[in-house]
Amino acid sequence: MRFIDLFSGIGGFHKALHELGHTCVFASEIDTTILKAYENSWKIKPHGDIRKIVKENIGVIPDHDILCAGFPCQPFSKAGKQLGREDEERGNLFDEIVKILEYRKPKYFILENVPFIKKHDNEETWKYMEKELKRIKYDVDHEIYSPQDFGIPQHRERVFIVGSRNRLSHFSFDEINQLKTNGYDIFQFIEENPVTAKKLPQKNIECLKLWQQFIDSIPQKIKLPGFPIWSMEFGATYPYDTTHPFRMTAKELGKYKGNFGVSLKGLQKKEQFALLPSYARVNRRFPDWKKRYIEQNRKFYNENKKHIQEVMNEIAKLPSQSWQKLEWNVGSLERRIENYILQFRASGIRIKKVDFFPSLVCTNTQIPIIGWQKRYITKDEGLKLQSLEGITLPDNDNTAFKALGNAVNSKIVKIIAEKLLVEQPTIQLLNGHKHLNDAKKIISEPSVKVAFDYA
Repeated sequence: MRFIDLFSGIGGFHKALHELGHTCVFASEIDTTILKAYENSWKIKPHGDIRKIVKENIGVIPDHDILCAGFPCQPFSKAGKQLGREDEERGNLFDEIVKILEYRKPKYFILENVPFIKKHDNEETWKYMEKELKRIKYDVDHEIYSPQDFGIPQHRERVFIVGSRNRLSHFSFDEINQLKTNGYDIFQFIEENPVTAKKLPQKNIECLKLWQQFIDSIPQKIKLPGFPIWSMEFGATYPYDTTHPFRMTAKELGKYKGNFGVSLKGLQKKEQFALLPSYARVNRRFPDWKKRYIEQNRKFYNENKKHIQEVMNEIAKLPSQSWQKLEWNVGSLERRIENYILQFRASGIRIKKVDFFPSLVCTNTQIPIIGWQKRYITKDEGLKLQSLEGITLPDNDNTAFKALGNAVNSKIVKIIAEKLLVEQPTIQLLNGHKHLNDAKKIISEPSVKVAFDYA
């Protein structure tokens, strides 16, 4: 069958359908750097902005049997601003998909996005999407999958939406669910000191050493916090519960202490705010989860300051508040940071078990780190985690990992497509009803679809 690849990225959909024997007849990608990588992999030059194509020359999109689209997820992601369809740049791209479906009427479509799209705007976005797809005569179904469901050690949930113009009675996600497995070996996806690996910068290594000193200073009998450690709260006393700093005058706020117990007395409001955690500089009440973390951190400090005060004085000198936060997500396992998979995130330095990789995302600041090798994962390892082995990536590491973060996992698409894309025989009935009885016998087979023409 013939397929088109919209928002093609580096070609996750293309790889899956190509391996099943289908042919790409059109691709579209707006990022010129990634566009070139796609062309190198698939020998097809993608067209540019799909909005412009649909508006000015939709006929350039050829007839096809399958529409594939991993349309931009940022408008619907919990990590973004969640503007949804109100995002002027990317939020209305689903409508372009609908226009193409309505114009060319392909037999099938496969779409991919973040799971939060189902909940966005109190589910109004999802209701609108379903309504539109059904309006243009598609049977629709969906399911959420992560690569780790199918033997790939990456936690990356995505919703997969499928549709057919000839009903979906031949297809069931239940059948795909039976293929799930808990079995995978993460070390099959980790190379041993590859020469192409980007080493962890020395300043990051020194930061981790400080946090290791912090951990070592806490007696073994004391459990390490399971909540995010916000060291700026150690010694802080500014109010956060019944009121918050934004609502206070400089004189009122001067009675309290900010980051690491620094006094706010005698300072201008702007100066005081510079000495508060960035999350405390907001003009609204703190949400309950934030108040809970602040309370937990202050309590932990008050109970353990005799153990941690010396190293905390050094952590306070780190250049970024994100480096002054730590997420210890390995429970009671060995207290050695270098034994685990790490990430330097805006929310803090995350330490996680060596069971699966965190989701690859489209920002280069969160590339997973192999702690015991003091390096970032390589582009080849990233390709394996997205089931995209053999695909050409952009030369620049930052651009390459952005492409990997935006990519669809090819193995999951292939599993779904193999069950969905079935050539269904069609029997054309002519001259009224005279062959209807014969047709009824044939359609007793559930996989057979019959088109009635009462010409």
